[in-house]
Formats: sequence, C-alpha cells, structure tokens
Amino acid sequence: MDKPLGVQALIIAGSLLISASAALAEDNAVDWQALQQAKVSLQKALDAARKTGKPISGKFEVENGALQLSTYTASKGKYFEIIVDHKSGKIAKTEEIKEGEDLTHATEQAKAMAGAKKSLSSAVSKAVGANKGYRAVSAIPSLEDGKPVAKVVLENAKGTKTVTEKLY
Repeated sequence: MDKPLGVQALIIAGSLLISASAALAEDNAVDWQALQQAKVSLQKALDAARKTGKPISGKFEVENGALQLSTYTASKGKYFEIIVDHKSGKIAKTEEIKEGEDLTHATEQAKAMAGAKKSLSSAVSKAVGANKGYRAVSAIPSLEDGKPVAKVVLENAKGTKTVTEKLY
C-alpha cells in the first residue's frame, strides 16, 4: 500500500535533514592529510590555553575550509573558546562563550573536569604515547559512572580510533 503524500513528504524532508547534518559534520572533520599541516600538537594547544583558564576540551577542526585548533577553557564561572595557531602554538583568538550549544557543551565539560585529578593534556599525552604513529584530533571529557574520563580521538594515515582515558 502506498504511503499518503504527507508521509512521503515527511520522509523526504527527514532524509534531506539527515544528509545535510552528515555533510555539515563532514565539513568540520579533519583527515590525516589536513592534520599534517599542524606543527602544534593538541597537547601543546591545551597547555597554551591554560593562560586563560582550565582547559576543558580541545579539537582540530576544519572551519571555513581551513584547519583550526580550538580549545575550551573555564575560569571563574565563565567559558572561553581559545583558537591556537596550529603552526606557531600562539593564541590567535579568545572569545567568551555566552550562549547556545557551545555554552551547553562547555558547561558539561567543566562539570566533568571539576572532579578530574589529571589534566586533559596529560590524558592526551598518555593516549598518544600508548598508540604509536597516531596524533590526537580531539579530547572531550565526560562522566562515566560518575567518574571523569576523556574520550580522545586519534588519527593516523590508516584511520581513526577513539580511546578513553581516566581523569581520576
């Protein structure tokens, strides 16, 4: 039996939305070739970002067609996005996070890091050290069974893998 026209329209609209979301996610994805442009590691960027607060996450991403190294920090109840120059390691831009999805993510990440006994940078270093030939693409903290962990995405020429590092 054929579906009513309204149901078909909803299915098509839903498919288009999923396709657009996937395309948007792929636009921000970093492949191994793009990562080779970076002279600065994610660990170094997290260390550089400490000048503005406690690092609560970090990632390489492609923004407007260019590689970008972004970190979030927390300081005195405020959250900041720090863009670190991926070639020099210097802070290129600092912007307070005040609203939207970024604020939601920063709040969740800060909550996870509040109970951490280890830094995000040390978790990334441990993950990279245990996986020779890989570079860290992102480090995002969360709570697992009430304990802080960092999901570290690693990449090399053969592919991507995610490891979980304890922050407690």
